[in-house]
Amino acid sequence: MDTDSKWRNGIGEMSPDYVDQLFPKGFGGIKKEAEGYMAELNEAIPEEKDKLIFYRSIVLVCDGIVRLANRYAEKAREMAAEEKDEERKAELLEIAATCEAVPENPPKSFREAIQFTWFVQLGGIISENPLALNPGRFDQYIYPYYKTDLDAGKIDYDTALELVECLWLKYSEWAWTISANTADFFAGYTNFENLTVGGTTKDGRDGTNDISYMAIQATKETKCHQPTLSCRIHADCPPAFMEAVTELVSTGSGFPAIHSDRTGYEMLRNLGYEPEDARDWNNCGCVVPHSRKTFEWTSSCNISFAAALEFALNEGKSRLTGEQVALPEKDPKTFTSYEEIEAALFRQFSYMVKHGVISLLTAQKIHKEQAPRPFLSACNEYCVKNGKDLVDGGAKYNIGPVFTGVGLSVTANSLAVIKKLVFEEKSVTLSELIDALNNNWEGYEALRAKAQAVPKYGNDDDYVDSIAKKLADYFYHDVTSYKDIYGHHFVTAFMGISNYLPTGKVLGATPDGRRAKDPINEGVSPYTGTDTSTCLAALRSSAKLNHDIHSGGTLLNLRLNHDLVATKRGRANLGAMLQSYFALGAFHVQFNTISNEVLKDAQAHPENYRDLLVRVAGYSTQFVNLSKSMQDSIMARNAHEEF
Repeated sequence: MDTDSKWRNGIGEMSPDYVDQLFPKGFGGIKKEAEGYMAELNEAIPEEKDKLIFYRSIVLVCDGIVRLANRYAEKAREMAAEEKDEERKAELLEIAATCEAVPENPPKSFREAIQFTWFVQLGGIISENPLALNPGRFDQYIYPYYKTDLDAGKIDYDTALELVECLWLKYSEWAWTISANTADFFAGYTNFENLTVGGTTKDGRDGTNDISYMAIQATKETKCHQPTLSCRIHADCPPAFMEAVTELVSTGSGFPAIHSDRTGYEMLRNLGYEPEDARDWNNCGCVVPHSRKTFEWTSSCNISFAAALEFALNEGKSRLTGEQVALPEKDPKTFTSYEEIEAALFRQFSYMVKHGVISLLTAQKIHKEQAPRPFLSACNEYCVKNGKDLVDGGAKYNIGPVFTGVGLSVTANSLAVIKKLVFEEKSVTLSELIDALNNNWEGYEALRAKAQAVPKYGNDDDYVDSIAKKLADYFYHDVTSYKDIYGHHFVTAFMGISNYLPTGKVLGATPDGRRAKDPINEGVSPYTGTDTSTCLAALRSSAKLNHDIHSGGTLLNLRLNHDLVATKRGRANLGAMLQSYFALGAFHVQFNTISNEVLKDAQAHPENYRDLLVRVAGYSTQFVNLSKSMQDSIMARNAHEEF
């Protein structure tokens, strides 16, 4: 159980509201709105005094971001005055005029809208080094400016694309500053600027437009690791958009993350969102369905199913250190039924959940008392209306912290081994299995081979998939029984990040044949290398889970042999398979398609592969910036040869 990131870092994890707040008003308008509210308040009334303090902070940050923009304008004019090249001089003067206009005022052109979004991102970076400051539904709020300029003959597609690609470069400049421990859980230091395109509008129509395609093209051409590009796919998705999505998959960058439009909607409806807001969802961070009207802590607590099993089978002690770290449990060799072991696992898991809740409630209280967030609160329409900071619950939706489940498939596979070999076939005694784990499988090679032959999650086998589903359902019911300091239920997720490496490093061997300290698995993905059937079988295993209840998002990471998507027909097959997967109620999938030959060469000669992107978990980053253990973990994933 790990909650480190919420104790050591700015939170971020919000989506600025460009639709109802930023673009219509500009920071100058937001400042005037705050001053208007201030004029109606009486400092002698305690609750109004708190609002006055909040509105003063809004005025200060509005002044600050406008002054920052003006400094850029002043510098551009200073450079223009010394510039001899007339073309470059004109560019600098245009930059100056743009920075003088926005973000103080509402944008009046495509160029100004693009510049505005970067200033908002920059303001967030300066104010709190945020995780997951999401550009949100970029194609929805940017398109009107593009369409107006295009119709007026003020811009063409190529010029607009160049500006978008410049923005992509800016998004990729920032390195998220985090602790050494958190860096293990977020390999690559990516800052999760999740940008969402496609999907339906808030009234249910297809929302795909020219900017949707432009965002995909910009990601393909720049080869940047940011923004984290997510695509929403609905049942009536335009074929051309699906083709653009699958073509980007074929480039091997790990982009885009592909999501079910419908399941994202259902996840937010389950959290109490109004239908129009739920239809307008965007992604936050990795794979979290989210809204620009929301305050939320996403990956707040990483909790390991595999650790709970270890504690159940080792008297509540760490198998590596022998330290008593969990609830005391009886000698594992004395368990007499599979159900008894399962009950012990759930006891240990609930114990970890309880302590995760205690940690996060304390962190929430400290953030509320000591870490106000005026700049990002200014970007939220409801915070300004309510006179309350994000940390005071000022947003329209205040979603409980998200618990991220880790090691689902490893644990399901391990339980399947115990159930089948020990209690059904009786071909192995529990004592033998425990001895093998205590010896890290050394000297028990035949038993390990037998364990590895038991059905594994990711191959469309109900024997083990049903165990994974039961674990996931228990996770949901246990975590959501708790409420945070705002009175909202905690939320569950199966996200990726890189948490499956550090959580594996502290674990001993597991009954599925995994050795001590090896990685476990992330999200709802199969354990590395065990999805030996088809890609469709892996998708079907994932789809058996109840994705819609895990409103913090569910992540499936798969590899494909590049030949599968090298042709138009192959990509069409992939698109059809995606629609089938989403029709089964699943939420997300993403693919790596780069061969191990290329990845091994990149390990040996990183200087030749500086722009090689790979999908780590809920994000892509430069392969050469990853640790060797993470690189090896990616290469160990099974590359499916057929759909």
